[in-house]
Amino acid sequence: QPQVVESGGGLVQPGGSLRLSCSASGFTSGYYAIGWFRQAPRKEREGVGCIANNDGATYYTPSVKGRFTISIDNAKNTVYLQMNGLKPEDTAVYYCATVRFSYDLDFDRSRACPIRVSTYAVWGQGTQVTVSS
Repeated sequence: QPQVVESGGGLVQPGGSLRLSCSASGFTSGYYAIGWFRQAPRKEREGVGCIANNDGATYYTPSVKGRFTISIDNAKNTVYLQMNGLKPEDTAVYYCATVRFSYDLDFDRSRACPIRVSTYAVWGQGTQVTVSS
């Protein structure tokens, strides 16, 4: 059974850093996109960024570009979200999710990977990130 599990959330002061991990298991070999998403209270879930497992190409949404970095360790089946310069508005439950690339996968092909919530098939339970002094 394919699954992803997030870890690494916690409480951090504004301007601080945190690294989240997304560990995957039960997947067959192939090309996948792994996305990071977040959901703040009373808000819709939104994309943060994503990475393609074959070449490590990434895409970031404008609100986090330059502050967040996504990387992958294929040997460990783990994707990381390094978050620097955290702001109170980054407070949310953070999720990772994955979807297998296919020729008919619907996403903006000018980007390395999809960022829409509805595109992703397998989701983790989420990890809370709170940015507060």
